Amino acid sequence: MAYDPRGDHGGPGGGHDAGGYVRARGRRPVTDYGSTIAHWMRNRQSRSKGAFRGEFERPSASYIVDMLPPLARVTNPVDSVPTKHLHSSLNKIKHPVNVVRWTPEGRRLLTASSSGEFTLWNGTGFNFETIMQAHDVAIRALAYSHSDDWLISADHDGIIKYWQPNFNNVQVIQGHHDPIRDLAFSPNDSKFVTASDDSSLKIFDFAAGNAESTLQGHGWDAKSCDWHPTKGLIVSGSKDHLVKLWDPRTQRCLTTLHGHKNTITKTSFERVMGWCLATSARDQTARVFDIRMMRDICLLRGHEKDISTLSWHPIHSNLLSTGGSEGSLFHYLLDEPNTPPGQAISTAVYESPDPATAPAQSIYPTHKLPFAHDFAIWSLDWHPLGHILASGSNDRITRFWSRGRPGETDIFQDRYHIGELAAEAQGTWDRRGGRRQRIEEEEQELEDEMEGLVDQKMPLKQQPAPAFPGLVGLPGLSLGANVPHPHIPGVGAGGTVPPPPPFLMPGAAGNPPQLPAGLDPTNPADFARLSEIMQKAGLPPPPPPPNMAPSSFMPTNFPIPPPGMPPTGFPPPPPFTQGGTDAQANDINGNRRRAPLPSQEESLRMEQKKGNYTRVR
Repeated sequence: MAYDPRGDHGGPGGGHDAGGYVRARGRRPVTDYGSTIAHWMRNRQSRSKGAFRGEFERPSASYIVDMLPPLARVTNPVDSVPTKHLHSSLNKIKHPVNVVRWTPEGRRLLTASSSGEFTLWNGTGFNFETIMQAHDVAIRALAYSHSDDWLISADHDGIIKYWQPNFNNVQVIQGHHDPIRDLAFSPNDSKFVTASDDSSLKIFDFAAGNAESTLQGHGWDAKSCDWHPTKGLIVSGSKDHLVKLWDPRTQRCLTTLHGHKNTITKTSFERVMGWCLATSARDQTARVFDIRMMRDICLLRGHEKDISTLSWHPIHSNLLSTGGSEGSLFHYLLDEPNTPPGQAISTAVYESPDPATAPAQSIYPTHKLPFAHDFAIWSLDWHPLGHILASGSNDRITRFWSRGRPGETDIFQDRYHIGELAAEAQGTWDRRGGRRQRIEEEEQELEDEMEGLVDQKMPLKQQPAPAFPGLVGLPGLSLGANVPHPHIPGVGAGGTVPPPPPFLMPGAAGNPPQLPAGLDPTNPADFARLSEIMQKAGLPPPPPPPNMAPSSFMPTNFPIPPPGMPPTGFPPPPPFTQGGTDAQANDINGNRRRAPLPSQEESLRMEQKKGNYTRVR
């Protein structure tokens, strides 16, 4: 795995006020598993001969090139425990992340938020790829089919949607009338099961898109469900503290598992061997059941708050990760109790004289990340290769975790292990630098989002220019930068023919307009007398009729306005503006000139002192 940190690169004493300070962004952190897979494929051999004949890792940075994927060390699950924080991904508009799911080929991570949006993140560089509005309300569950050809999603209104791998929505059905909390495909993808707050589970025919049967038996909201990867067996967990196993053929409850003392938050079958069932609850514990004995064999302790979710490792059947409601992330190895000092060591159920009556073995976490998130972790999902764990939280951040590289020892002193205050005291985390790094990450995600959405933008509708009905434009009204000014007849050359007026003008082609009753067109009115009457009434004079000079009908004592001024009774014209601002001044000769624009250097320096606009483009 290749990883290059990003941050500030400057000399000693660098800062915003230092003269030689230049903040340069390092390369984006990248987790490349191609070299490890190639290294393993080149040196692997049959398991009867040792399974591997290459150089093994040692705790030194020079052995980074000898790292192996989890599939090359199936008997060493401790090497796959994700202890290192790789990257934190967050959207421009942040919402709680309810579900995280890796795409079947492992190239991208799909997250579903409480705003009903799908977001795709790159699985290698963890940068933003695309976002889409998938549902109108919060998305509660996602599941990919075993054939990798379909994706189904369910939301808070009980609506289920079918999606193709290219996120083309092909079907929408109303599964429940209450929120759907979980769903899962059958082994052959012909059916899927949903768990809802209406206390029922429904089995749907995938091709027909309708409910075939309903599983009734829980006394409260059904919070989780799962379908066994190879068998006709369904498990469900409810708010009534019960875990039930169902036969999907007869809709009969096979057994009820009692053990938890609060709401069941997650139920999940183990995918490698298929003999274990993991459940978590709000009683601060998780349990592992053996479905062959129909009893719990492991009791996972260590959480100080409720456990909100869990996830099995896809390669190691004894590695289980849990997420707490306070943001902690714990990893358990089921064959290593890790009993802390002062606690009694419990015996494994399989090693007791009577496995049917022996108490469950207490397992404590192999590794703890108490400060993985700031709020509850809603979803965990492992990469198909098993080298990256993704977590989605109520703090609106998606984080990626992986194992540390050979020779890295400072990762256990970061803020995710010991907290921000302790890490700042030890010098392993700088609050100011962390805030600056968060700003960098947000800027980078914003740039990635803009680049990712450039091909998805819909063409903007042209806004109509402001104008009066029937008039193309008036002097002094801005028509916008993209609207051509109307051509005035007799001014300039060329131009387009002006549109016809909305009414017929005198002398134009067509029938003349009808005159009001009482007016004789052969005996026109005395306009001089009419203008004198209007002047006494305080009204502006009427326009002169055609073929008549203005002085022939204007009264003798009518004041003539000076050039550039309006007649009596008209308001003064607005001041001339250019570019929407009154940035005009007069020089000593009375000619208009443009006032100088204010300098932006001083404001730029003030912004740079605040930490803005300091990155070199």
